[in-house]
Amino acid sequence: MNVRALLLLLWPCVASAQGFAGLGTSSEGFATPERPAVFDFRVDHGPHPDYRIEWWYLTANLQDDDGTRFGLQWTLFRTALAPEEREGWSSPQIWMGHAAVTTPTDHYVTERLARGGIGQAGVTAQPFEAWIDDWQLAGPDFNELTMKASGPDFAYDMDLIALGDLVFHGDAGYSVKSADGQASYYYSQPFYAIEGTLTLPDGDVHVTGNAWLDREWSSQPLSDNQTGWDWFSLSLDDGKLMGFRLRQEDGSHYTSATWITLDGETTAYPDGAFQAAPIAFSDVEGRQIPTQWNVRLDARGIDVDVYALNPQSWMDTSVPYWEGPIIVEGSHTGVGYLEMTGYE
Repeated sequence: MNVRALLLLLWPCVASAQGFAGLGTSSEGFATPERPAVFDFRVDHGPHPDYRIEWWYLTANLQDDDGTRFGLQWTLFRTALAPEEREGWSSPQIWMGHAAVTTPTDHYVTERLARGGIGQAGVTAQPFEAWIDDWQLAGPDFNELTMKASGPDFAYDMDLIALGDLVFHGDAGYSVKSADGQASYYYSQPFYAIEGTLTLPDGDVHVTGNAWLDREWSSQPLSDNQTGWDWFSLSLDDGKLMGFRLRQEDGSHYTSATWITLDGETTAYPDGAFQAAPIAFSDVEGRQIPTQWNVRLDARGIDVDVYALNPQSWMDTSVPYWEGPIIVEGSHTGVGYLEMTGYE
């Protein structure tokens, strides 16, 4: 049996309807985030094998020379079967990569799976490099990156430059996810300018735009009564907004948000301040998925409707979810990205 077949058998054991890697199950034996959050970016851009789950998650809103909109995703996930790292085939680390390109009419997606310890996938902090097979996100540091990925019917080759500083969510990077206190370490670089080439079935397309990179790791970021999340990153005319709502079994939601000014100042908002409500649904792969939303953050005067560039942005991967670019209208205008898990 080859490594990919083995991983496909293993993955359902570590994945869940909550999105990824048993996010609401026991964290016994693994490290858990603690206050105060203290970061050392000589190492923290790299992996944390004593935590169960981690990701390097980049999304981009793009336009070609004619103004046609596109979306792009590059994600590397790490999950641990045990809270340690070992070399070779005994490594308990499993890696999963997702890449996607969204157009107004098509959604191209592909996946890579890898075992840790054998060089097939990994991350180094200095210089920064994240890879799985021939996919790569790399540069001297987080400020200047190149990004490559390819699938059966698409590819991309991008250059990114950070035009602002890193931002930290929650309490200086300690991001609470439930009333029970589950949390993750969470920071972002939401200020990338991005330019490069999309290779699509009809040919190469030159694109420019903005990109947002999320870094997050934890061992139990969800409570056992939470069933999935709806996560928004919005690039607006006067700032940026990260907001999420975690859906709970009783129909209520736990929410959190970060407002980011254009010069990088942040304000964190607690449970209840951020509001997101579906206003229209689409039939996506036989599922009813909310693809238009009203999003509010009353403390900032934000009351906007967001809608999917392509409602059929279903990630038909080992752990399925919806992920795609969105357009923002209302009190503010802009673009962004929406991720929704647990709609199975």
